[in-house]
Amino acid sequence: MSTPLKLAGFAAALVLVFGVAVAAGAGIGPDREGARAEAEREDLHGAAPVGVPDGGMAEGHGADDAEAGGHEAADPIRGLAVSEGGLSLRVEQQAPELVFSIVEDGRPVREFEIEHERRMHLIVVRRDGTGFQHLHPELREDGAWRTPLELDEPGAYRVFADFKHEGKAYTLASDLTVDGAAKYAPFPDPSAADTVAGYRVQLRADGGELAFDITRDGQPVQTEEYLGAGGHLVALREGDLAFLHVHPEDDGVRFEADLEAGTRYRLYLQFQHEGRVHTAEFTR
Repeated sequence: MSTPLKLAGFAAALVLVFGVAVAAGAGIGPDREGARAEAEREDLHGAAPVGVPDGGMAEGHGADDAEAGGHEAADPIRGLAVSEGGLSLRVEQQAPELVFSIVEDGRPVREFEIEHERRMHLIVVRRDGTGFQHLHPELREDGAWRTPLELDEPGAYRVFADFKHEGKAYTLASDLTVDGAAKYAPFPDPSAADTVAGYRVQLRADGGELAFDITRDGQPVQTEEYLGAGGHLVALREGDLAFLHVHPEDDGVRFEADLEAGTRYRLYLQFQHEGRVHTAEFTR
């Protein structure tokens, strides 16, 4: 074959290879389902935590809370695995009392630091975002945490143990199951207002901040201190229920929350007024 023909054939082969590569690249996107399946496999086997699916959200497993602009910054995404940094969440009993331990090298951990007035914050929510509960279990002498728990609807629930140990913040997660026929629905459509116990709560998004205006009978409500702050916010990402737990910048109910663009979150705002705690829910 002549040299020109050889060069032409080589160029054609390069074009073909490049075209295949471009097509393959276009067909590969963020593998959230794959990452979620991997996280669930790690829940079963107690392996190390997976990274954040979908890029763009900084992974912060075991990281100290950051400070930004003199205010407490949003916590990083956590709660994707049952084990992290040598610590594991071990659920020992589900009902009528939830019993669990944080274990290291097979032994219960007994030293926890107070964070937002508690040594352990326990969040329980059904896989479709319903049935939200925020509990504060008690640590017993045997190293097990215990709290009454009622799960009214059948289905799969996610339980998050949120705590600080040796200066590092952790959120470990596992699954609970209630037998019976379960019907799941996607997160509700985006909503910026909720009414609970006569209080109207309006969500205002301002850049990377989420602010909430609370009124009753048309009059502004000044929230009381709850867990050392003016309010308490948990955000769960649709699909994998990745966990974002933040507190307000000041005595009000304004939060830094770096929510991933194009992704739906369920928000749970807890606030206290006249000695009672209320929970307002939103989709963002």
